[in-house]
Amino acid sequence: MTQDLPPYFNIDPDQALADLGSPTGTDGFQAIAAACARGRDDLAARGMDETGRKTLRLFSTWEITKYLIPVAQAHFRRVLKANPALPQGRTETEGGAKWFTLDEVLRLRAHFSQEGSKAKEYRPYRPEGQPAKIVSVANFKGGVGKTSTAAHLAMSAALDGYRVLVVDLDSQGSMTSIFGGRIEDEWGTVFPLLARHYAEQAQAENQGRVARGDPPIAIDDTLSEALKIAAPDLIRPTHWPNIDLIGAQLNLYWAEFQIPVWRMQARSWKLWDALSDRLAADGVLDTYDIVFVDTPPALGYLTINGLAAADILLVPLGASFLEFDSTGRFFDMLHSTFQSIEEGENMAARALGRPGLSFEWDAVRAVVTRYDGAQQAELAALMQAYLGQTLSPHRQDYTALIGQAGESVNGIYEADYRDFNRETYARGRQTFDATYAAFKRLLIGAWRRDEKAAGAAA
Repeated sequence: MTQDLPPYFNIDPDQALADLGSPTGTDGFQAIAAACARGRDDLAARGMDETGRKTLRLFSTWEITKYLIPVAQAHFRRVLKANPALPQGRTETEGGAKWFTLDEVLRLRAHFSQEGSKAKEYRPYRPEGQPAKIVSVANFKGGVGKTSTAAHLAMSAALDGYRVLVVDLDSQGSMTSIFGGRIEDEWGTVFPLLARHYAEQAQAENQGRVARGDPPIAIDDTLSEALKIAAPDLIRPTHWPNIDLIGAQLNLYWAEFQIPVWRMQARSWKLWDALSDRLAADGVLDTYDIVFVDTPPALGYLTINGLAAADILLVPLGASFLEFDSTGRFFDMLHSTFQSIEEGENMAARALGRPGLSFEWDAVRAVVTRYDGAQQAELAALMQAYLGQTLSPHRQDYTALIGQAGESVNGIYEADYRDFNRETYARGRQTFDATYAAFKRLLIGAWRRDEKAAGAAA
């Protein structure tokens, strides 16, 4: 009879006390954190080799010709045979399938681009003379698939042949873990770039202060050290040959407290431009094709930098009322935040007769993630009706392949299809391929618009 009652009935106080355990003090948090760290290291090690580093799997002839280079398998083999200087791959059994590293795949793609059919596109589109596009993935609601979406888009773009930089602005460092990064302290994150941007502004302000007889803004040891650091000093290679990383770790959160202090000391400092200005000044937008920025799940100063830097803004969300509601509030906060910045800057600009500030993004899209068509189709259709073009019509399904890849701290593109079978693998990655295809249309459209605008101006 008791078993049929709801669980909040008939709880014995003495038994509840026995189950409660001892009170938790501050040291208890340290013990819990240490247990999580041990577990994290154990899980992360599953995706590493015997040297403790992540390695990218090999790609088979079937996979290369199906997904990466648009040629038939028979023709692919004939080209290898006729060109012994090209990467020939390796086999695990006599007469078995050939397997290639991604670096070798990229070299093969370059050969086909040079020598293959001119009717096919072997290399991804990027107009000459145009800078890299910065893509920020943001939402202040956690658990919406923000980091997973950013990571898989970065991997898709790398498989497509683009040179990719991933910038992790989230002090939790999940994106950094996915790409095998190990960041010792805040000096390996974007923090010194933000500090340098402020220090240079302070130095410029000090010239006027000294001329007026006002006390200069102090350039302390932290700022002096930051003035020596440029973006290339922070960029680290990953186990992907064409994906590099500026990682994050817990100390990066300190920037959320330091940035407003700097802003109070130098009111003319445009803190929202710090990241984009430094990436541009340090040549990053020429070195890479796409920069993916993973932001924290909060609208703080780091997120504002990531959003202000972005050319394309992607906002992942689930097809649920709470996530739809929260995402609406996120956009409302974006409006209030950036309108406030514009109004403050433009008031000063009008007084000085200078052009005003106006933020603009090439494209803003919400993306439904972890989609279950059997349960969420009606709500997703309603969301589409209200958001229109802002909501990408593609829904990113949740598949078993995603869950299995996540258990080994890998992306689905890092999963070996032999651990499933070809059909299961093809179905599992299809949703992420479609997500990337929808994103790539935005990317190419934005580049093409810039290219036409540059041509018209010339």
